[in-house]
Amino acid sequence: MKEQEILDALATYVEHKMSGEGSGHDWWHIVRVRNMAEKLAKTEGADPFICQVAALVHDLADDKLVADEVLALREVRRLLVEKGMSRDQVEQVMLIIQQMSYKGGTQNHLVLSLEGQVVQDADRLDALGAIGIARTMAYSGNKNRIIHDPKLPIRQEMSLSEYRSNQGSAIAHFYEKLLKLKDLMNTKTAKEMAQGRHDFLERYLQEFYDEWDAKR
Repeated sequence: MKEQEILDALATYVEHKMSGEGSGHDWWHIVRVRNMAEKLAKTEGADPFICQVAALVHDLADDKLVADEVLALREVRRLLVEKGMSRDQVEQVMLIIQQMSYKGGTQNHLVLSLEGQVVQDADRLDALGAIGIARTMAYSGNKNRIIHDPKLPIRQEMSLSEYRSNQGSAIAHFYEKLLKLKDLMNTKTAKEMAQGRHDFLERYLQEFYDEWDAKR
């Protein structure tokens, strides 16, 4: 198959797989990340095909969404081969999706390819700004986390199991992840975009606390 045919086939598969997912990792998250990855690839000189493929499949084997990460990764590999990607292309995509996840900051030391940096940035940009706030609330509701408790400590250093636990609150997640992302962007374009979305998070938090404390 030609590259566009592969992208179309993968999009159809992923839409069927992820539609209706309720934690903020649904099909429309995939669409936004793909579109952003394509945009960043063009401005940063990365391979737009590899970036789009990785964006499309990046959540199919996410350990917070699947019961068996190893099995899910095997299925992603099978899917990519089945759709006609070359061995080298498959390996590029598999490496990206295994290294790009935030995982409580435990993978920040990994060195990504340019395509990996692009897809990671695209995914992280979707965790910032207005959409990032909406997704945080959706995820927290899905995991039965409360909105806010001033008595809960902010967890700065966490193991992966601690990060994946349902402890904490939606507002705490801003400090445990979202507000850190601006400084973790890889590409020049993403860094510029992240600043505006980061600023929006800070304005939201100020409004939230003002309302919480009956100041507004």
